Amino acid sequence: MDTAQAIPQDGPDVSTECEVSLDRSPEGALRVRLSGAWGLEEGLPPVDPVRRELASEPPPSRVEFDASDLSAWDSGVLSYLVQVDELCSERGIEVDRESLPSGLQRLIELATAVPETKDAREKATTTPFLARVGKGTQSLAEGGQEMIEFLGEVTASVGRMLRGQARFRMVDLLSFIQDCGAQALPIVTLISFLVGLILAFVGAVQLEQFGAQIYVANLVGFAMAREMGAMMAAIIMAGRTGAAFAAQLGTMRVNQEIDALQVMGLPPLDFLVLPRVIALCLMMPLLTLYADLVGILGGGVVAAVMLDLTPIVYYDQTVYGVTLNDFLTGLIKSSVFGALIAFSGCLRGIQCGNSASAVGDAATSAVVTGIVMIIVADAMFTVVFNIIGF
Repeated sequence: MDTAQAIPQDGPDVSTECEVSLDRSPEGALRVRLSGAWGLEEGLPPVDPVRRELASEPPPSRVEFDASDLSAWDSGVLSYLVQVDELCSERGIEVDRESLPSGLQRLIELATAVPETKDAREKATTTPFLARVGKGTQSLAEGGQEMIEFLGEVTASVGRMLRGQARFRMVDLLSFIQDCGAQALPIVTLISFLVGLILAFVGAVQLEQFGAQIYVANLVGFAMAREMGAMMAAIIMAGRTGAAFAAQLGTMRVNQEIDALQVMGLPPLDFLVLPRVIALCLMMPLLTLYADLVGILGGGVVAAVMLDLTPIVYYDQTVYGVTLNDFLTGLIKSSVFGALIAFSGCLRGIQCGNSASAVGDAATSAVVTGIVMIIVADAMFTVVFNIIGF
């Protein structure tokens, strides 16, 4: 029986289920005694006491492990022993693993078989700035190329439809028309009414200062007809229908249903994408016109409550201030917005990966892509219409 003295450890108390004790043998070896049940869920003791003992004077001649009281262990004890092994390697101190379980010895040998490259962890977690810029630019270019290729395929599919050669089921088209049209009316009604109400309220607060309350009708009608009706309907459909298209096609991609269509000789673009594009292009102008009327009605409520304008006066002023060109502007925009929403939703769905999480990513990306396209297209329409005086 040796006369070893236990070396006190500093730091936080370790759980009794997972303990480490250190002592020195008469020969100068440092014994690391492991006891209890070691597991990652219970937490691991710190290696700082071992580090301090290895740095003490005189340093230990070697490090020995005593695992006789080790009742259970998982990869947590392996992580601890590898850290101790690395500390000993840095100081050139021999490590004796003979008393460890044979399975644990083999795992340590596997973990230390190939030495870690110097600064490998820093390099793995830190990417140079120029490399990140390059990867981002390359990813953006690849995404743009895929988008252009998909646009070409959709255009070819529309051409086949005009020639009567596209292969899709009419029942699918009618189902998508119902989903993009009648079933979207409740949310479009709510949002459009609130937008018209907000526009009228903001305009009323400002126009009252000049005694021009009656022009609230002009403000709401003009804004809804040219911009807000088409814009809000498009954003609603991007979040509602565009995400649904991406999720549907993404799920089909995960279940290999799209591959099955190709094996059967059915073009996926004709069978899956074309009906969705047609449905949104047909329904968006109708939803926009409906949103315009509901928004104007919301403005009329504010005009009647806050400004004491009668419905007849509000109606006459709206008819006087809003022209047919204003409504046509919104309808033209809405048709393009519908095509962009369907395009972005189907594109992200077709590009979906083969996992459940990829379906959610595709739906999110479809909404973001659709809204960005809508804003960019609206800005271009505004500039063009201003130039041509429409």
